[in-house]
Amino acid sequence: MPPTPGAARLPSSPPSSSDTSPRDAGSWKDAAWVVVPAWVTARVVVLAALALARYLSDEVHPARAVVTRTAHEGLLAWDASWYADIATRGYGALPREALRFFPGFPLLGRGLGVLTGDRAALVLIANVAALGSGFLLYRLVRWERGDARLASRAVWFLMLFPSAFVFVMGYADALAVALAIAVFLAMRRGHWWWAAVAAAPVGVIRPTGLLLAVPILVEAWPGFSHAVVRERVARVVAVLAAPVGTLAYLGWVAATRDDALLPYSVQTSARLHGEFDDPASTVWHALEGLFHGRVGTALHVPWLVVLVVLVVVVFRRWPLSYGVFAAVVVASSITSRNLDSMERYALFAFPLVLAVADLTGLPARDESHAVERIAFVLVPVALFGYATLAFLGVSVP
Repeated sequence: MPPTPGAARLPSSPPSSSDTSPRDAGSWKDAAWVVVPAWVTARVVVLAALALARYLSDEVHPARAVVTRTAHEGLLAWDASWYADIATRGYGALPREALRFFPGFPLLGRGLGVLTGDRAALVLIANVAALGSGFLLYRLVRWERGDARLASRAVWFLMLFPSAFVFVMGYADALAVALAIAVFLAMRRGHWWWAAVAAAPVGVIRPTGLLLAVPILVEAWPGFSHAVVRERVARVVAVLAAPVGTLAYLGWVAATRDDALLPYSVQTSARLHGEFDDPASTVWHALEGLFHGRVGTALHVPWLVVLVVLVVVVFRRWPLSYGVFAAVVVASSITSRNLDSMERYALFAFPLVLAVADLTGLPARDESHAVERIAFVLVPVALFGYATLAFLGVSVP
């Protein structure tokens, strides 16, 4: 990790949710010195994984057709192919399973596709959004903690998180994460209208986008009774923005398919993620996969432990809204029978990355930064490994 300008000491305790005093969020130039190298590194790692997957597919000639397909679909494999089909053909030409992919991302791809082609546009949007998420996260951490080194670690972990290889692919996740960070940056600074503007599209980008209403409510409620009427309206609009976006899409589904909840019922069908289940049964089902050769399923089990630990760290080290957001997103990710894509779903809860950044920071008296150095060796290796497994069709991203 390159040296970070303006590094500051970590405060002894995190700021409270009600603290909106002016702070230094750092300059965009400072952010660029961190974000651009991290963003480029992640793309080098993921593209190297794709090259390896294609080489193995071409040279080994695996018996499973899915290996050849995902390796050669590359950045438009798995869910990215659904987004590409929606952008190019529309929902009407696709089976109802396509409805589980919300329209915000493919519609944006269709709009930009006039210049680049719909499929290329999706990959371009995802990568630009990933770059934007890095800048926004750096500014947010600097504003919250005033610690440039912590902000730098957070950005690198966001870019190199094992499931963040989808930020390089034609997936909606990078855009959703960028907007979620923008929501926090706006509402923590008391800019409620901007928070609403950022939250509304998330409701039509990801099925879990409406969960943003929970942390916004946590921030909006304190001081609500003492706020002027105009600010009260802004806070209410911010809370409702993401759910209204989701309801708009569900309303369209109801008008065209006579069942507003089809996007969710399709997602929870037995063939995909299965119905909601208690976490204990979910873990046991994942462990069974280990004994039946389902490597991708078994990999989810240690992540369950890691995610729970990170949620606890967020609650202890960051304002309440961060912890609540991490908790509701993780909970929504582990309550279905099938844990496929769990790590990717959990990445929407970007405060988990902040917890990792906190845990890898050492006290100022220890200048070796050993934990940090080890982490920045292991994390890109894990990113490469997960990306390779996904491109080989072994693990579902």
